[in-house]
Amino acid sequence: MSRRILALIAVLALALAILTGLAVRKGVLGPQAQSAVGGPFQLVDSTGRTVDQDLLKGKWSVVFFGYTHCPDVCPTTLFAMGQVEPLMGPAASKLQTVFVSVDPERDTPAQLSAYVKNSAFPKRLIGLTGSPAQVEAAAKAYHVYYQKAGEGADYTVNHAAYSYLMNPKGRFACVLPYGQTPEQTAGKITAAMKQGDNAETC
Repeated sequence: MSRRILALIAVLALALAILTGLAVRKGVLGPQAQSAVGGPFQLVDSTGRTVDQDLLKGKWSVVFFGYTHCPDVCPTTLFAMGQVEPLMGPAASKLQTVFVSVDPERDTPAQLSAYVKNSAFPKRLIGLTGSPAQVEAAAKAYHVYYQKAGEGADYTVNHAAYSYLMNPKGRFACVLPYGQTPEQTAGKITAAMKQGDNAETC
């Protein structure tokens, strides 16, 4: 298969992922499709401990897929979530941010451990990685696009920029779009919290 065709396939896949994210955000896919976001996964946290979807139970979780070498979207998203926590007041104790790496080749538990300790990031930040197969399965469950770009040690990874808010039952509540202000994001999370643990909207 030629490079031109591969490039076209990659562009179409990215476009589909973006359109899917917009459709979920606008509610176009309907409640049944939205509830399909998320599901079973098995990954490894920054201490090397194996975790699964039960990690999301009992807390509101902002789930974001990225990687530690990401130059822009990932640190911007995590910096913003670091500013969201103080805006939430006491309710912030019920919120955690879950950062899932789409770069298992470089993002070892040790690498994630150092990354999530950034003082500008959320205090309640959990970093997850795993084998390529485990990461792929988790990304599929959350309908998240990602693809390695380039060769050599300095390759990048193209990936979806939005985050998901999951309720304390571990189910999808809403999309948190990239580029919103911390105040806007805090407002959406607060709106979901007011609906209770079974919230399905923000």
